[in-house]
Amino acid sequence: MRLPISLKIFSITLALLALMIVVTWLSVLNFRNLNNQVRALSDWYLPLEQQVASVEILIRQQMVHMERVLAGMEVAHPDAEYLARESNGFDMRGVNADQIIDSSLRMLGEAEAQQDIRLDRVTLAVLGRQLPAIQTARQHFHASFRQFQIEAEEGNPRSEKRVREALLREKDNVDVEIGKTLDLLNTLTRDTAAAAKREEARATTLNWIVTGIATALGLVFAAFVTRSLVDPVKRLLGGTRAVEAGDLDVQIQVRTHDELATLAGSFNHMVVGLREKERIRETFGQYVDPRIVRTLLENRMVADRGERQVMTVFFSDLEGFTRLAEGLTPEATVRFLNRYFTMMGEVVRDHEGIIDKFIGDSVMAFWGPPFTDPAEHARRACVAALGQMRRMAEFRAGLPELFGVKHGLPEVNVRMGLASGEVTVGNIGSETSRGYTVIGDTVNLASRLEQANKFYGTRILANETTRRLAGDVLAWREIDSLRVMGKLEPVRVYELIGLAAELDDSTAEAVQAYEQGLAHYRAQAWDAAEAAFRDCLARVADDRPSRVMLERIAAFRQTPPDTDWDGSWTAASK
Repeated sequence: MRLPISLKIFSITLALLALMIVVTWLSVLNFRNLNNQVRALSDWYLPLEQQVASVEILIRQQMVHMERVLAGMEVAHPDAEYLARESNGFDMRGVNADQIIDSSLRMLGEAEAQQDIRLDRVTLAVLGRQLPAIQTARQHFHASFRQFQIEAEEGNPRSEKRVREALLREKDNVDVEIGKTLDLLNTLTRDTAAAAKREEARATTLNWIVTGIATALGLVFAAFVTRSLVDPVKRLLGGTRAVEAGDLDVQIQVRTHDELATLAGSFNHMVVGLREKERIRETFGQYVDPRIVRTLLENRMVADRGERQVMTVFFSDLEGFTRLAEGLTPEATVRFLNRYFTMMGEVVRDHEGIIDKFIGDSVMAFWGPPFTDPAEHARRACVAALGQMRRMAEFRAGLPELFGVKHGLPEVNVRMGLASGEVTVGNIGSETSRGYTVIGDTVNLASRLEQANKFYGTRILANETTRRLAGDVLAWREIDSLRVMGKLEPVRVYELIGLAAELDDSTAEAVQAYEQGLAHYRAQAWDAAEAAFRDCLARVADDRPSRVMLERIAAFRQTPPDTDWDGSWTAASK
């Protein structure tokens, strides 16, 4: 018995509507589960992990203060003021660590009271026992340190030795307890993120199935129904293609009152869901550069193998940040660093760089293939460094708003180091936690050049390879031949001044005078070198490198260098 076409269309439409209802219901469930995982991560697990990381940093700082006190007490004539200052710093870091642990325990209590979100309450209960264990271990470490100070002051070597051994044991206990807690939190966040990813994949698959079915049925309708049904089907097909092309702002408008209108509504609901997933993906992109993830997923980068590439590596560090942070509350310090990293990170990304990591107040980034043209990475890194220097003025201008005061604000400056050369690049880490990073001598050299700014009084230093690859669009000054720690061969060090087109005559003449002085200096023609450096100072009165070289010349006149001296300077420290 043949069914009328109207009944066939009605049957297909009825089946389509039933499918839409089921899929919509499943989508709602999937997105609810995904939302639960994301909320658990953003509202509880990640904040807890950040707080424990802050505790670890504070305890590490306590250990640094402890080591300074121990070293200071072993000298022939201990500096009482220095020891008191470091001891006070030890106490303050301990108080701050205890405060953060107390805050974390309160957060755990609030998490236990949550009823509208599913949390791993077993792990949270373990954390509730582990956090006090950290606090107890830290307080024992604190007490052992104080006991050591007392024994050392009383001059009882035997007792002092026993207390020192106890102090080191307590220090190891603190490390163990923090490690346990961080392992718990890492496992918790990793498992939750994996669950969120599974939920996302399930929802995406379901939505694409619906799209395929809707497209197929649309083609059937176009062949058997009237012209009035063809246009809505074309709109649905066009909307599907727009979504495939990445346009998630599409919305289907159907003016009929039949089943196709219901299908269009479901399609719009699907697009809303895809937009929500895209927002979540962008949120996770704040933790890992999206370009790295995209390149890995597109199989343009091997996940388990490193390779050697010529790249440009960048390090920057805030001048005097440790001293600055001591006068700030933890909240103010976090606000300060977040705004600073945001502004500096924008410049790096705008110039195709990859931010590798934030280390305290330092930034490490790199430029190179496949993210940057092999012929452009050095120039882009240099332009980005200059751009960050310009953004520092904007950053300093925003400090009154950030801190809520107009007077007594700290002077904030940054030092930068650039080095180009061969590095090993790849996904480095354990089986469960990896990071796409670069390693090698070039990385170490960039870090040393950033630190070399301290004794040259400069802001941006680079090696000779960076200067050569960056080209003549930039203005440079050769500063010195420097033998950094960890390397036997000296490297020529250059100061990045700015864009060549923007260099004024006075600065250009000062650069010429300095480089003439450097040539005389290497030839040990001290009188000619001194005259050239003083000429540079006459043009730029606050030129710190010229003053450094004049001090060296004065020293070499008193104590001439060895006969085999190659004109290089050996850095005495990192």
